[in-house]
Amino acid sequence: MASASVDLNHYFQQGYRLVPLSRTVLVDHDTPVSAYRKLAGGAWSYLLESVQGGEQWGRYSIIGLETRTRYIVRGHELTIERADAAPETTTVDDPLAEIDRIHAALKVAPVDGLPRMTGGLVGYFGYEIIRYIEARLDLPEKADPIGAPDIVLMHSTELVVFDNLSGRLHLIVHVDPADPNALDKGEARLDELALKLRQPLTPPVSDGSGQTLTPEDFQSHFAKDDYFAAVERAKQYVYDGDIFQVVPSRRVSAPFSADSFDLYRALRTTNPSPYLIYFDFDDFQVVASSPEILFRVEDEMVTVRPIAGT
Repeated sequence: MASASVDLNHYFQQGYRLVPLSRTVLVDHDTPVSAYRKLAGGAWSYLLESVQGGEQWGRYSIIGLETRTRYIVRGHELTIERADAAPETTTVDDPLAEIDRIHAALKVAPVDGLPRMTGGLVGYFGYEIIRYIEARLDLPEKADPIGAPDIVLMHSTELVVFDNLSGRLHLIVHVDPADPNALDKGEARLDELALKLRQPLTPPVSDGSGQTLTPEDFQSHFAKDDYFAAVERAKQYVYDGDIFQVVPSRRVSAPFSADSFDLYRALRTTNPSPYLIYFDFDDFQVVASSPEILFRVEDEMVTVRPIAGT
């Protein structure tokens, strides 16, 4: 939506707290990787891509610029980090209900003509959030060898939706309709992002040859005999009627000193999938490639498409 045509007061009167402004830019000389490096490429940013049928890139790639507000859950402690304030940590009984409350309070205006994704909460929910659903699985003494948060969500208010079909991208920034200078601020920020896109990539994207790993470099954290014993326990749980399926997994690790984004670039080349993910959470990164949507909720319509065994 062109900024000049946006009636922010209209959205303000309807109770919306944020309104996405956008600009369409021709970028047939850029890729999602180079655009990410130019506009984000640092802490608290992300890149989401898609490959259809394992052969062609999906239509949209989503680049999230540095987020200024983050929600981090460890156990029952919720920490809110803001770029311009000290972190706030509180203890909550139900972290999922608290995240739901935070999400409901965002109130981002729906704007016609924009892609499906225009911002919001972006991040992950870890496996251990089952403790918030099944109380008997809330085991505080359970070892946590990784130390990653159970939930990390970034409030994404500046992003780029890369249209791989048309060679154009949508620059999107959220503004506060209560701010009388919101349009001017939003327009200035869009100008700044468009200018960055026109600049050469500095430093250039690396060739991805920073580190080589072999199978011998990886260490399993689940001994073979313990794994077999877990399978036998799972079979008994099925027999007893407690579960109907389970996926025993083995975490492996290896020393890694290369650029994490180069790892993502290698993954998207060697294992292109419908859902490719790169999250930069400052002190750690998440690189993922998944073949399934699992589920999507859009306009009260739920799409569920799990693959066999999950």
